[in-house]
Amino acid sequence: MQQLNSIAVQAANGTQTAAESQSLQTLASQLTGQVSTIASQTQFNNINLLDGTFNGKQFQVGANEGQTMTLSIGNTSASNIGMYATGMAAAYKTGSNTASAAVSAAGKYTAGAVSITGPTGGSASFTATATESAAAVAAAVNNVSGTTGVQAEATNTATYSLAAGTTDGMYGFSLQASGAAGTIGGVVKVNASSLSEAVSQINQQTSTSGVVASSASGNLTLAQETGNNIKFTAVGTAASGGVVTQKGGAAVAAADIQQGQVQFQSSAAFSVGGAGSVGNSAATLNSLAAINVGTTAGANQAINVIKYALAGLNNQGGQLGAVQQSLTANINNMNTTSQNLNTALGVVQDANIPAVSNKLTQSQIQAQAGVAALKSSTQLQQSYLSLLP
Repeated sequence: MQQLNSIAVQAANGTQTAAESQSLQTLASQLTGQVSTIASQTQFNNINLLDGTFNGKQFQVGANEGQTMTLSIGNTSASNIGMYATGMAAAYKTGSNTASAAVSAAGKYTAGAVSITGPTGGSASFTATATESAAAVAAAVNNVSGTTGVQAEATNTATYSLAAGTTDGMYGFSLQASGAAGTIGGVVKVNASSLSEAVSQINQQTSTSGVVASSASGNLTLAQETGNNIKFTAVGTAASGGVVTQKGGAAVAAADIQQGQVQFQSSAAFSVGGAGSVGNSAATLNSLAAINVGTTAGANQAINVIKYALAGLNNQGGQLGAVQQSLTANINNMNTTSQNLNTALGVVQDANIPAVSNKLTQSQIQAQAGVAALKSSTQLQQSYLSLLP
């Protein structure tokens, strides 16, 4: 597992050739296969321990009926460990825009309480608003992760198409990152004659705005990597300044916000509910067996999956350690009890001999004293009789 983590980090650099990436993926596949081999072949007394069949086994830990402990070990094969997570983008659709964030003035979250029940039963809740940023949601989730065992990761990426103004041939709009406490950095004003120039103008102010732009296939992608909202403060018109259109087809207006995506993550199954909706959906397993480090995006995902797989194994090891300590304590307690019983029995047995000897001596003294008294009494009677005429 540690070697898999090193390979994923290496593959995430993005400097690998296609052949090198494929070689890393081949090695990763061999290692995940070895994880499953360990899970299926680890045995004690011909009993499999790590394939999920060692479940509810009973240990007799006392001398009496019912003094038992039970132990279960989960399935640690590569297809059964990894990262349980909610979907990243499915809850943020706008029209047919299935690959990016929601963009609207009203926001796409449903305001209200969001509840989280973690793998070990710990639960907590927080309140979300319709225009909440993904970063704020992730922070709220992470603030209670000590109770729930569930963490969150926020990103904010959306893709747009641009149309130049018919009168000036320019792309014109303004945007600004915003968070729970208000705006972040200054307003980024775009007045460009080409898509590449628009990207350049945005990226020149990334240090203050936190917004990163890129272009591909004639489209503009805006990203706020920490998950804060991106607010459009002004958008041009079709006649002058052009039009910014969401990938789903809806035009962007001034005051619209680009909300990000939040992914809830844990090493075991959990649930998210409540009246408030922040894109929460059922958690599914991204297994270790399915990682693909052949691409940079896949390697980044693999780092997370391996992290939570290791956390799951650590949790299992912690449970086994607790059971081992409990068994050791029971063994020590029974040994102490046995020693105390033997000592008490010896004391009782040793104490009987002097007690009986003492009683025998006492009886002998009493018998001898009685005989002596009787003998003295007989002699006195004979003396009285000698005085009779």
